[in-house]
Amino acid sequence: MPGGGRQSGHAGCVTAVRPVARDSIPTLLVRPTSGRGRLNLRELWAYRELAYFLAWRDIKVRYKQTVFGAAWAVIQPFMLMVVFTLFLGRVNGIAPAGVPYPLFSFSGLVPWTLFATSVIGSSDSLVGAANLLQKVYFPRLLLPAAAIGSRLLDFVIAMAVLGLLMLYFGVIPSLQVLWIVPLTVLVVTTALAVGVWLSAINVRYRDVKHAVPFLVQVWLFASPVAYSTDFVPEQWRTLYYLNPMAGIIDGFRWALVGQGNAAPVGPVLLATAVSAVVLVLGLAYFRRLERTFADVI
Repeated sequence: MPGGGRQSGHAGCVTAVRPVARDSIPTLLVRPTSGRGRLNLRELWAYRELAYFLAWRDIKVRYKQTVFGAAWAVIQPFMLMVVFTLFLGRVNGIAPAGVPYPLFSFSGLVPWTLFATSVIGSSDSLVGAANLLQKVYFPRLLLPAAAIGSRLLDFVIAMAVLGLLMLYFGVIPSLQVLWIVPLTVLVVTTALAVGVWLSAINVRYRDVKHAVPFLVQVWLFASPVAYSTDFVPEQWRTLYYLNPMAGIIDGFRWALVGQGNAAPVGPVLLATAVSAVVLVLGLAYFRRLERTFADVI
């Protein structure tokens, strides 16, 4: 046809196809990310629905074909509370006066369990989604973040049981209980800070998967879960609070059961600073290795 068009015929029908101008075709330029690329928050927000479905998938897989179902969210901290009460509950000075030890230990186990399960889940999130990483592109940071988000349901269930335990012991929280919300955000931030480090390292060194549960177990006894921070010698207390979970757990207990006469402002602020530094460095390390995940995994 005139003008450079084409004719295509079928069963006697003739269709004219007009040429498409080159300038009208949109151009998509794909560039590799830099080793020091910045965190693209806009891209993470664009994939927010994928993060939701990844978290929901983890929840369904974790409780599929289980006998107790979501009760596992409570069984672990509750059984640890029983063990701590039987073996440590009678030690003088291990808990503040006036606070029942079962309530004291359980109020520390609830945030600790959220942190521990989040770290374990996020550390193995990239390796566990190897097939997905090799097939499609999406922000890889969504995987450890979704693994942590799926643990929030367990945390809500455990908090409900903690509320019933407080009613049983006749402890009525005051308005300071509202601090639970920012403290929970701090727990999630700390877990993400540790999780992005471990998930990236686990892609290269698979024995990290076996070391993480041991690390979490040691971290449990290095945090004031079964004992009060007053049990720690005063000359070591500043160094002790470099563990961000120490200040966070103190904050939880102050908000829930009124442990201590004043809010642990200093330990919580130190925990926030340490978590922020670890998170920033972890995100930088994660972004530097992100380009190699699909090849190495």
